[in-house]
Amino acid sequence: MTEMTEITDMETIPGESNNQLALTTPEAQPIKRRKKKSMVWEYFTIENVSAGCRRAYCKRCKQSFAYSTGSKVAGTSHLKRHIAKGTCRALLRGQGQDNNQFITPYNPKMGGSEPPKRRYRSPSSPFIPFDQDRCRHEIARMIIMHEYPLHIVEHPGFIAFVQNLQPQFDKMSFNTVQGDCVATYLREKQSLMNFIEGIPGRFCLTLDMWSSNQTLGYVFITGHFVDSDWKLHRRVFNVVMEPYPDSRSALSHAIAACLSDWSLEGKLFSLTFNHPLSEAGLENLRPLLCVKNPLILNGQLLIRNCIARTMSSMAKDVLGAGQEIIKKIRDSVKYVKMSESHDDKFIQVKNQLQVPSEKSLFLDNQTQWNTTYEMLAAASELKEVFDCLDTYDPDYKLAPSMEDWKLAETLCSFLKPLFDAASILTTTTLPTVITFFYEVWKIHVDLGRSVTSEDPFISNLAKSMQEKIDKYWKDCSLVLAMAVVMDPRFKMKLVEFSFTKIYGEDAPTYIKTVDDGIHELFLEYVALPLPLTPTYVEEVNGANNGKTNESHQGNLLSDHGLADFDVYIMETNSQQMKSELDQYLEESLLPRVQEFDVLGWWKLNKMKYPTLSKMARDILSIPVSAAATESIFDITDKQLDEYRSSLRPETVEALICAKDWLHYGSSDVSNALVKMEF
Repeated sequence: MTEMTEITDMETIPGESNNQLALTTPEAQPIKRRKKKSMVWEYFTIENVSAGCRRAYCKRCKQSFAYSTGSKVAGTSHLKRHIAKGTCRALLRGQGQDNNQFITPYNPKMGGSEPPKRRYRSPSSPFIPFDQDRCRHEIARMIIMHEYPLHIVEHPGFIAFVQNLQPQFDKMSFNTVQGDCVATYLREKQSLMNFIEGIPGRFCLTLDMWSSNQTLGYVFITGHFVDSDWKLHRRVFNVVMEPYPDSRSALSHAIAACLSDWSLEGKLFSLTFNHPLSEAGLENLRPLLCVKNPLILNGQLLIRNCIARTMSSMAKDVLGAGQEIIKKIRDSVKYVKMSESHDDKFIQVKNQLQVPSEKSLFLDNQTQWNTTYEMLAAASELKEVFDCLDTYDPDYKLAPSMEDWKLAETLCSFLKPLFDAASILTTTTLPTVITFFYEVWKIHVDLGRSVTSEDPFISNLAKSMQEKIDKYWKDCSLVLAMAVVMDPRFKMKLVEFSFTKIYGEDAPTYIKTVDDGIHELFLEYVALPLPLTPTYVEEVNGANNGKTNESHQGNLLSDHGLADFDVYIMETNSQQMKSELDQYLEESLLPRVQEFDVLGWWKLNKMKYPTLSKMARDILSIPVSAAATESIFDITDKQLDEYRSSLRPETVEALICAKDWLHYGSSDVSNALVKMEF
C-alpha cells in the first residue's frame, strides 16, 4: 500500500498514457490522477532510460536531470533551479517560440517566514531577459522621485526583497547608487539645456535660501520662462551650497554660478527673493547684474520681493495679536478631537442644535498659518455647539466666552483676504503677476479702511499689516501695473482706476510713472534685441546661403558703408515701433472673462505686435512668489533635513533638481489661465 500511495501522488508524465500508470484498488476501482500543474513541464519532457529509471530532459538545451528510479522520485526543485538561475543558455537566448518568464525560487536565507506561493504563467506572457543596468537606472529614478535615502540599497530589508524578486541582481553600494543618481541628473540636465537653448525670451529667477543643522545655507534657484509656443514653464536650475549664508556675497555667488551654468548672461529679466535682501547684499548684487546682464528699465525690474513671504509675515502679526484666544480655541478643539467619545458627543449636540455648518474641526499645524485660519473659521461656525457642550459633557470646561468668539471672527476677517490670495499660488496652473495686482490692491484698500476703525485692536493690527503691504506695493507696484497693461482686458484703465482709489489726488503722478515706464521699456526692446536663439540663427543662415553675387556690390552694403543711413533707419523704426505700443493702448478693451489665456492671446497677435509681444512675454513670466507650492503658508524658514545635509553639495543638487525635472518632464507646461473676479 505504501508503494501504491507514492505512485498515486505522482504527477502525470507527458507522453505516457493513463493506462500505463493505471492502478486499481482491491475493489478494482480506477484512481484519479492529478493533472500536472508545475511550470517546469513546459520546459522538460520525461524519457525512460532503462527499466525503472526515468530522466527529465530540458526542451531547450537537451540537458538531462534525474527524475525517478524505481519508486523514488527526485521531484522538480532542481528542474526549477535550472530555469530560474539562468543556467539554461538556450532559454536565455530566447530560442524557440515558447519563451517564458523565470521561476523565482524561495531562499530562506533571504528572509520571510514562508516560501512564496507558486506562480502560474500565462501562455502568452513573453520571456523578458534580466538587465542589470536597466534595474540600476530605475532604482536611481525611484530614489530621486520619492526622496528615499541613498543608503536604502544597503538596508537588509531592501536587499532581501530584491534578491527574492530577482536573484541575479547584484547588490549595490551607497557609492554606486550615488553615481547612478548623479548620472540621471546629468542626462536630465542636458535634455533641459537643449530645451532652453531655443527659448526666445528672457528668464526670471527666484531665490529661496534654506538653512541646515550645520549652519550651511542652500540657495534654491528656480527659472521661469515662456517657450516658443507661449507656454509658461518653471524649473529648478540650481541648489547652491553657501557656507556663509549671511554674508553679503552669498546670493551674488549663487546667481553668478547659475548664470554661468545655464549660459543666461544677457538673458536675465527679473529676480525674486524669498527673504528680504539686506542693503549690503543689494549693493553687492547690483554691480554683478550690470556686468552680466543689460539693465532693463535701469534695473527697476530686476529685484523683487516675494508676495508669499509678505503675506506670511502679515499673517504672523494677526496670529500674534490673537495669541491667547487662539490657544483657548485650540484647546477646545483638542478636547473634542483627541477622544472618540468627546467627538461623538460634539456631533450629537451639533445635530440637536441643527447647526448648518458643513465644516469639520481639526487641529492646526502651527508652522503653517493657513491651518490656524481654517481651524478658527471652522470653530467660529460651530461656536453654538461649544457653548452648549458642557451640558452634555460635564468634563468640558474650556468654552470660550462671547467676547472670545467675537475676537476670533475679527482675526478671521484679517486672515481671509490673505488666505484667498495665497491660495492662488497653490493652484496647478502657474499664476501671473496680473492676478496679484488686483489681490494686493484689494488687501491694500481693505487695510486702509481698517486703520480708521474706532476699535483700537483693529486699528493697531491694521497699521502693522499696512506697513508691510505698503513696502511691497512700493517695491513691486510698477511691475504689477505693467503686467496689467499687457492684459488686453485691462491695459491702462485698471491701473488708472486702482491708483485713484489708493492715491486719491496724487494718482495722476503715479499713473504717469507707469505710462512712462511702459514706453521706456518698449523703446529698450526696440534698441536692445535679444541674443539670437539657435532656431533663429539657422533660419537667418539658411536665408543668407541662398543669396549670391553679393561681393560685387561693393561697399554700399558693407558694414562700413552708409553709417548715417543706419542711424536714420533706427530712428524712423523707433518711431514706427513706438506707435505699435500706442496703437495697442488705444484699441478698445476685450470683454472681461474670469478665465483668459493672456499668453495665448499674445501668441495669436504676435504678428500684429512683433516687438510688444516680446516685451509682454517677458513681463508675464515674472513670478510673484519665490516659495515652493508646499511652502506658501510657512511661517518658519525652510531647513534641509539631517540626512541630505550629510551628503555632498553636488549630490544634494543632483537629487533635488532631478526630482523636479522628472516630475515636470520636457513637455509639461501650463496654459497660464488668469482667473480674476470682481
